[in-house]
Amino acid sequence: MLRLVLLLVIFFASGLNATAETVLIPAVAGRPASFIPRTQPLFPAAYFTNQLRAIQQNNAARPYWAATKEEAALSASARESILLNNYILGYYGHPLSKNMGILGRFSKDELNRQLSALAAEYQALADGKGIVKAFYIIFGTVWPGGDIGIIREDVLREWIEYALEHDILVFIDHQIGKYEPEHGLRLLLPWLKYPNVHLALDPEWRTTKPMEEIGTVTGEEVNHVQRIMEEYLIANNLPGERMLVMHQFNWRMITNREVVRTNFERVRLVHSADGIGNPHQKRDSYAFNAQARNMPVKSFKLFYNFEIPGAGFDNPLMSPRDVMGLNPRPYVIMYQ
Repeated sequence: MLRLVLLLVIFFASGLNATAETVLIPAVAGRPASFIPRTQPLFPAAYFTNQLRAIQQNNAARPYWAATKEEAALSASARESILLNNYILGYYGHPLSKNMGILGRFSKDELNRQLSALAAEYQALADGKGIVKAFYIIFGTVWPGGDIGIIREDVLREWIEYALEHDILVFIDHQIGKYEPEHGLRLLLPWLKYPNVHLALDPEWRTTKPMEEIGTVTGEEVNHVQRIMEEYLIANNLPGERMLVMHQFNWRMITNREVVRTNFERVRLVHSADGIGNPHQKRDSYAFNAQARNMPVKSFKLFYNFEIPGAGFDNPLMSPRDVMGLNPRPYVIMYQ
């Protein structure tokens, strides 16, 4: 009888749904940031008086006002995916190396000019969607034995801040090496404090024998790093959805990929076809990735010929029309 009375009290005090979870509404018009409840089932939490006490304390500490239209709109836009109405077009490389991609071959201003011109070509094929520019920066470079060389913080910060000023996204890409994917991801996470920063991991280089064998991650590891990234975003009140790119051009690079999840609320997994070849070979590689329908957000990478001895490149380079004609159409397109 006592337990029934307690449950009735909880039911009428808390309504049909009780929660200890909250969603951040950013500060608007001088108001401090506030929290709104996210519902979860009343039972079985109602059986525990500690849960009721936590709900009461949370409610007592929260100021009560209805969200304005501006607040509601701002909250919705913070959760909206940038991929909803845009394609992303990026230049890839290491700012301090001419041999690792286009980023190291020109100044930031010249790269922005060239990328803008290329974006205009893609815009004409985008069926009304926008084209968002990006710098795709190699963060950790694999060395012999699988050790990793990390880009200097001052260099990366300079590029991120330039990109912020010019409405350019930044992907920071880690080659993993001999370490666990989680280790590499945690090195990247602090850079998410910048709202234009997204992350990438390259399984090709998850190996102790770079240039001798193709590296690998498992589908379970892909889910694990997504979960860590989402938890970090939530714990640090970082805004918006962030992308996590995983590269693949060979079956070995992501094993057991059918178990990969893409239903994380704050992390948008991007599955990137990252292979060198002629257009026929590249279409075949992309078609292999397209078979993984559990990873629907696809990406496509192209390689310029900078006449670097021993370096691979696409011959001939596919045109923007060729790229936008891929099925499914890639959301993220990058040039190395």
